[in-house]
Amino acid sequence: MQKALLCFLWLLGGCITTEYNVGTHKEDIMFYSTEKEVAMGQNIHKEVLKQFKLSQNPKDIERINAIGNKVAQACDRKEIHYFFYVIGANDKGESDEKNAFSVPGGYIYIFKALMDDLNDNELAFVLAHEVGHVVSRHVVKKLQAAMGYDLILVAAAGGARDPAFTQELSYALAQIMAAYSREDEYNADELAIKYTQMCQYDSKAGIEVLEKLYRDNKKVIRPYSYFRTHPYTAQRIAHMKETLHLPLTAADYIN
Repeated sequence: MQKALLCFLWLLGGCITTEYNVGTHKEDIMFYSTEKEVAMGQNIHKEVLKQFKLSQNPKDIERINAIGNKVAQACDRKEIHYFFYVIGANDKGESDEKNAFSVPGGYIYIFKALMDDLNDNELAFVLAHEVGHVVSRHVVKKLQAAMGYDLILVAAAGGARDPAFTQELSYALAQIMAAYSREDEYNADELAIKYTQMCQYDSKAGIEVLEKLYRDNKKVIRPYSYFRTHPYTAQRIAHMKETLHLPLTAADYIN
């Protein structure tokens, strides 16, 4: 009852808006303004810092910022700042995860094990893909659908010592690490192709990334995997080839 009342008061204040989405070119119903999205991202970023250790390697930081900032300058959503981080290990000391993810408000993360496997063109595509999720507000819409009233706690300032706030932050991060819909993945891939082309990177690198991770995933099953949390690999490759006007083969239709 208390959560329902809080949500009603929140929405009564004019938080439900219909906005043109620059990433999808559609009208979206959003419960959260850009300001609230950024505040939400700041709170979830604090949870990321609790669960994972960021790389302090100057070369890692310089590389991801050099490429990430180029992508950010090319993207369609300019009203927020973008932050790029390399995750060196999680709270269990594991460092071989191969994944990347984005948080509302422009926070982009990639695990070092994945980054070290990628050349600059491939890294640019992965970062552009995650920026694409932020541009199209896929993360916010997913959290709206999954968390409902509880997302208000995450979007609000909250208190670090509030058990409910801490629990919702952890749940929000778990939702972020879960799979996107096929439509969202296609859209993020299309935006990644657009942004990498604008930055003079080889946009075909996205195909190479997925093929590389597909082969790698057959060898080792990891607790986190870019392949595992980003499904429909064969369909994504075929869709990217169609977007790039590349010929398709029979293998592209095998799931």
